[in-house]
Amino acid sequence: MRFLWILLLWPFCLAAQTPADAIARRHLIFDPMPADSADVARLEKKAFWRAAAETFGFNIGLWAFDRYVKKGHFAYISFQTIKENFKHGFEWDNDHLSTNMFAHPYNGSLFYNAGRSNGYNFWQSELFAIGGSAMWELFMEREYPSTNDIIATPIGGAAIGEVLYRASDLLLDDRSSGAERFGRELAVFALSPIRSLTRIVTGDAWKRRATPGRHFGHPPLSVDLSLGARALMFHDADNRVKVGATARLGVEYGDRFGGDTRVPYDYFTLLMDLDVMPTQPVLSRIEIVGRLLSRQLVDSQACDLSIGLYQHFDYFDSDTISPGAAEGPYKPCHVPYKLGTPASAGVGAMLRYAATPRFALDAYAHVNGVLLGGVLSDFYRYYHRCYNWASGFSLKGGAQCAFDGGRLTLSVANQFYQLYSWSGYTSEEEWLERPTEKPGNVQGDVSRALFNHLEFRFDCRLWQRLSASLAMNWFHRFTYYDRWMDFPEENYSVYDYLVDSDQWDLRLMVRYGF
Repeated sequence: MRFLWILLLWPFCLAAQTPADAIARRHLIFDPMPADSADVARLEKKAFWRAAAETFGFNIGLWAFDRYVKKGHFAYISFQTIKENFKHGFEWDNDHLSTNMFAHPYNGSLFYNAGRSNGYNFWQSELFAIGGSAMWELFMEREYPSTNDIIATPIGGAAIGEVLYRASDLLLDDRSSGAERFGRELAVFALSPIRSLTRIVTGDAWKRRATPGRHFGHPPLSVDLSLGARALMFHDADNRVKVGATARLGVEYGDRFGGDTRVPYDYFTLLMDLDVMPTQPVLSRIEIVGRLLSRQLVDSQACDLSIGLYQHFDYFDSDTISPGAAEGPYKPCHVPYKLGTPASAGVGAMLRYAATPRFALDAYAHVNGVLLGGVLSDFYRYYHRCYNWASGFSLKGGAQCAFDGGRLTLSVANQFYQLYSWSGYTSEEEWLERPTEKPGNVQGDVSRALFNHLEFRFDCRLWQRLSASLAMNWFHRFTYYDRWMDFPEENYSVYDYLVDSDQWDLRLMVRYGF
């Protein structure tokens, strides 16, 4: 396979006359600098009992807040509830999409960073995330332990946790003092509270050293912030339009083509979309792609090509712009899409090709397995839940063409998800048999769901690092439900019922590269 890639791309690589240095073509916030060896040795010294105490203490603190401040019914635990949890075992829960797909993985990131900030590496810290999640599910709630949480919390927590750990690392400088030092430590706390707690416990938060105290030095880092307007339109052929403000944060950390590596997340990308728009969620999208290991296949002055294993964390959220909501549990809802994949990984390839000094091409492709994901359900609606748990696969690909030294860029990206739920309801009668009870231990509706997101974007540099950006997005979902649907008015029934939903949006933004 490696020989085939080289054979196909080598003529193009030889034809180019200019270097294709990915770092040189990015605007970097600071010059790359390796970590000081003394800092690395100190920060990789393991402290098991401190990490375990932080994991245990966080769970106790969160439980106390839920029990004595919020007075949540789930926090009234006893030896009897713990016994029942072990006796009953795990089941699928019915929390909000945002709770299960984002909030719980964020909690997992705190468990993860209890290990990471006490000397453990990426894989070892995952064990603290698993342990913290298991403790909470089995001991700290009177609700039965959750199958989805024990998967999403530690795996999604590792993705979020490593991104936040490395982001907080960039802010540290143990040589500073006074107001600057306080500001740095406060920012570290905002990004990674458990790491900040560890620094307070050890005294590192105020101790001055001759070295910066960073675990990773200053790797290549690019940050883009875009602000502008977003218009939602053509929702399921409805001509209604809704307009609001939008913001996008894009981060590229590390070197795309840094040679062969086995260091997880020495390269990752983060994309986050925030909206201020009536009826729409503020957090509409998060995407993390973190490299776990890679092999450089082509490394020449004109072309770079690498393949690797990547972890993916995806979250898409939307609400309807239609005038009304569906009535009854068996009317397809007006929401176009909701999707999350907190546990996903696969193989990916990245290509950089510079044909002339005035043209460059960046491209990528990923094939992923989705261990656990969630996708909007049109029929399963109970408590806070309106989605089906599922597993499946995803395909991602994209390309960016830069013209005139980057003055003009044209980008296209597509993400395709195919998700299958296998434990759920298959008929209206099955649901109606339990009208006053909690639905059974199910993933939702038995279904096969497809979700596709296509984006075209055009950027024009206005002045130095300031650009104007025009983007169009198409979100398409269709779901096959393995069930009979009756239509008495039309006097017919159908099996394998299909719901098809579309949403278009247009974004006009100003982008600044820091």
